[in-house]
Amino acid sequence: MARTAHIIRETSESHIDLELDLDGTGQTDIDTSVPFYNHMMTALGKHSLIDLKIKAWGDTDIDVHHTVEDTAIVFGEALKQALGDKRGIRRFADATVPLDEALAKAVVDISGRPYAVCTGEPAGYEYCMMGGHFTGSLVRHVMESIALHAGICLHMQVLAGRDPHHIAEAEFKALARALRFAVEPDPRVHGVPSTKGSL
Repeated sequence: MARTAHIIRETSESHIDLELDLDGTGQTDIDTSVPFYNHMMTALGKHSLIDLKIKAWGDTDIDVHHTVEDTAIVFGEALKQALGDKRGIRRFADATVPLDEALAKAVVDISGRPYAVCTGEPAGYEYCMMGGHFTGSLVRHVMESIALHAGICLHMQVLAGRDPHHIAEAEFKALARALRFAVEPDPRVHGVPSTKGSL
């Protein structure tokens, strides 16, 4: 069975058209109208091996917040939809990813229970501007939005870093690698990997 999803979300603030395939090869076609976010979502697709197509636009003349948030919401919803009943997946995974001086660790549980904990970002990171539009505060907001709408537990920890771009990219790549292994089929798992029988 194909583990794919295609979701279109339209509001007065944004339009998001997103397709993903959990069993892809990391092929991406990303245009969120926010260049730095394109870079981050391209890295997320590439390193998770999730094929990802995103076409998004919105009221970026006001602020990029709505378009960034809504894209993260739709990505989370698509991830949840593509996972289906979660039979046969590994469920738990973690990844620690460096980018020069930056180091980020992501731990995920495809639990069906949304939770997000983000720690370790350096003081002032939330105010840093990347690519002229994307603030450091949006990184945590994206992580929280994905976790809440995918129904996963995510712990993201910044272990080291100085350059805001490097920190953000390490976080997205760590999430990507953790997702890659958590959603991957495990040949030793039969049924849903939970003592409750459902996730």
